[in-house]
Amino acid sequence: MNVTVVGRNVELTEAMKDHIKKVINEIEKYNLGILHSVVTIEKDKRDFFNAEIIMNIPEKGTAVVHFKDKDMYAALDKAKDKLEKLLRRYHDKIKDYRKNDRLEEIIVEESQDEIVEVPLDVEKPLSIDEAIEEYKKSGLYFMVFRDKNGEKRVIYRRKDGKLGLY
Repeated sequence: MNVTVVGRNVELTEAMKDHIKKVINEIEKYNLGILHSVVTIEKDKRDFFNAEIIMNIPEKGTAVVHFKDKDMYAALDKAKDKLEKLLRRYHDKIKDYRKNDRLEEIIVEESQDEIVEVPLDVEKPLSIDEAIEEYKKSGLYFMVFRDKNGEKRVIYRRKDGKLGLY
């Protein structure tokens, strides 16, 4: 990343430049592929320092933050905090978007599961009370059985917690 440091009405010392580089290095942790940064420190007539950070981010555009304070280091740190908040939001948005793509891929993979046939034990006729007891013991989602009249029936648990019978 290219970093340009500009001082207007102020002489930038090596300590100031090192602090600016440290601030920019902290911002790089978001891995957004920042192309170019311009850090401008300006001293106005009332001895306030204006810190401005401009960053060019691919696919996002330009991020610009300003902060004004009596202390140059404080102004720069506050501007960095604002920029971090902005970049964190953008980074999280990208991360969540990519996470949703992965979830869709997993769902597609799961929908191609292998089907395993399980034989049903419906040969022995049961009364409805016997079928309810068997169902409670089995722990299945539903149970298919033949009633005393020889008809196939299904017993299942409804959403309201009661048992349903087809």
